[in-house]
Amino acid sequence: MLAAIFSLGGIGLTAAVALGFAAKKFAVEVDPRELAILEVLPSVNCGACGYPGCAGFAKALVAGKAEANQCPPGGMEVAARVANILGVEVVFKEPEIAAVMCQGDNTTASNRYRYLGLTDCIAAQKLAGGPKICPAGCLGLGTCVRACPFDAIEITAEGLAVINRGKCTGCRKCVAVCPRQVIHMVPLKTSVHVLCNSHDKGAVVRKYCQIGCLGCHICLKTVPDAYRVENFLARVNYEDADEAKAAVAKCPTHCIRDFVDGYPVGSSFEPAVVPVKSDAA
Repeated sequence: MLAAIFSLGGIGLTAAVALGFAAKKFAVEVDPRELAILEVLPSVNCGACGYPGCAGFAKALVAGKAEANQCPPGGMEVAARVANILGVEVVFKEPEIAAVMCQGDNTTASNRYRYLGLTDCIAAQKLAGGPKICPAGCLGLGTCVRACPFDAIEITAEGLAVINRGKCTGCRKCVAVCPRQVIHMVPLKTSVHVLCNSHDKGAVVRKYCQIGCLGCHICLKTVPDAYRVENFLARVNYEDADEAKAAVAKCPTHCIRDFVDGYPVGSSFEPAVVPVKSDAA
């Protein structure tokens, strides 16, 4: 009995010594700066920085392969703290958020058929190009909602995705999963956007959407510096967007929206009181 006990004890002691030796022999040294950076990162592991999670980003930063301002959820506050740890200067990067460039819900945009499949935009798009006649309109089935780690997106009762300007961190996960590329990255400081994604001619747009851009150039004529029209679709010139609001009331289909005045119809999000401005604005 005693022999068995001593034998087992000896095996355990030998194994412990071997494991201790292996731990020292094969230990991977971690730069203390990596641990310090991980402490200040938001730990959402969204991948917006271009690396596999916050740990991968921290390793890349220490290796000099990434910039301190590459974490959209953290913004410039986190960038400054990371730069301080690394002993480098942080370069200002204009904050961006995501916006759904469409207001065509089930009451204003026509469908070619009734979709009864999976509640997923990617699946719907594979079925004859999706139910919505507009080839570039929001399908409103919530794929972006499920991809967002910040609870910043909702689907209205009439099937339109809407992104909350206050909650969005610019992680781009919704952009990556949208099969129709309806979600675009826009400057955080700008509240006026042309919420349409169709490049069809105005006469064609009128047939399937009541609130789509007609490419009529009225916004461009109203504020020449704040807008441009390319391939029948108007867009805000974000570099000169200060006067863009002047064209909102002039748009015949009301596809230009100032989010300070409110979100698209059906959204539960409360509008911002004033346009969100960056620190450098």
